[in-house]
Amino acid sequence: MGFEVLFKGKNMVRLLQGLGVALQISLISVAISIVLGLILGMLMSLKKPFINLVSRVYLEIVRIMPQMVLLFIVFFGYTKLTGRNISAESSSLIVFSFWGTAEMADLVRGCMAGIPKIQYESSRALGLSRLQTYIYVIIPQIVRRLLPLSINLITRMIKTTSLIMMIGIVEVLKVGQQIIEANRKSSPHAAFGVFATIFLLYFIACWPISCLAKYLEKKLA
Repeated sequence: MGFEVLFKGKNMVRLLQGLGVALQISLISVAISIVLGLILGMLMSLKKPFINLVSRVYLEIVRIMPQMVLLFIVFFGYTKLTGRNISAESSSLIVFSFWGTAEMADLVRGCMAGIPKIQYESSRALGLSRLQTYIYVIIPQIVRRLLPLSINLITRMIKTTSLIMMIGIVEVLKVGQQIIEANRKSSPHAAFGVFATIFLLYFIACWPISCLAKYLEKKLA
């Protein structure tokens, strides 16, 4: 079935290291996306014409443009335009943060749209400034509603990081391909065992996060 190649040398360790690379890039990108997405989402809720125009263009670019194309544009385009090299890891963080920020901002905007106007009016009646209203009234509610949704974003980003192999990062899929190529003659069925193991590794990484999202959704309902 091809599983025997996993026990040759350090193949299994290499797969785990590749998964670690994917998790590291995705989690850093999510952390950046949450912070920037909260800020952008609150700006979008102000309904200023210029902010609405810029954010709409930004969101449409993210929705229309595949992540792989964005990776190529940043990784190859930046070098072409500036003559400076940018690392594949930095390109990945830029692209996934760019994508994640748009996703998070849209979630924040949706959550803020669901907060009744009377809460803003009540805050003003209590003498709270606009900043205090956001800090003490609005943001706590947004965070409460966003927790399950942002955790789902983490799982999506972990799975999408498989694209970074296209710009040369040695993550879990790239390692899997290397193992299959190195054992093509001795283990012709290695692809099944390797990709089945990669599927299991992604499942182990994402399933607890999905369970946490479902738990929080029920807990906070």
